[in-house]
Amino acid sequence: VVWDNTGNSTEPSVPISKEARMMLKVNVPPEKVEITHLTSGRNLSLRCKSEGAKPPADILWTKTSPDGVETEIPDLSKTREIEPAGELYDTAEQIFYQLEENEMIAKISCVVRHHNTNTTIYKNITFVSPAIQNALKVTIQRFAEPVLYSSIENQDGQDNKAGLVKISADPGFKVPYNTSVTLKAAAPGVFPEPRYLWWVGDQTGIAGRELRIDNLEEDKSYY
Repeated sequence: VVWDNTGNSTEPSVPISKEARMMLKVNVPPEKVEITHLTSGRNLSLRCKSEGAKPPADILWTKTSPDGVETEIPDLSKTREIEPAGELYDTAEQIFYQLEENEMIAKISCVVRHHNTNTTIYKNITFVSPAIQNALKVTIQRFAEPVLYSSIENQDGQDNKAGLVKISADPGFKVPYNTSVTLKAAAPGVFPEPRYLWWVGDQTGIAGRELRIDNLEEDKSYY
């Protein structure tokens, strides 16, 4: 109720009734995000679902490389569904993706963005190539007591830096099935250059600073 402002000294203002309407808009962030997948070799079928948002949420897909670089997966073979759930909305999106031949590990993320509530939700799934799910180990053993100034690099992620003789493995002491690894021995600072001899099992010793092992099919210890 407001006062009419047309009054004067002889006719005072009188109360009149007026109405005003205000609209309250409610935005709701996603309540739940799920990701499911099917795999067939290097072919992936991924489905991400965002539930209980208003207005509907947006979905995009990214892939993170082993060195931490995140890139968006292009909109290839993508299908999206938006379904009402009462006054809220569920958004589901499915993509088909093929891993590259040299990809051993792939971290793929479903990124759900709800701009109206400034909400971003990540749902991650990591695919590991069968070649490294059961990786083989290469271990180094020594005859008799260890030499005081020897150490093994990279084994178990440690190098005790004990001295001059070092042993390393390329690409590492844990490798995929049926791949190759090269063991290397070095003695920087030692003069004259020492002789190196490698053994495995009952095989004849192999001389040289490097030992290449091709098509490794089982865990092995080398001397």
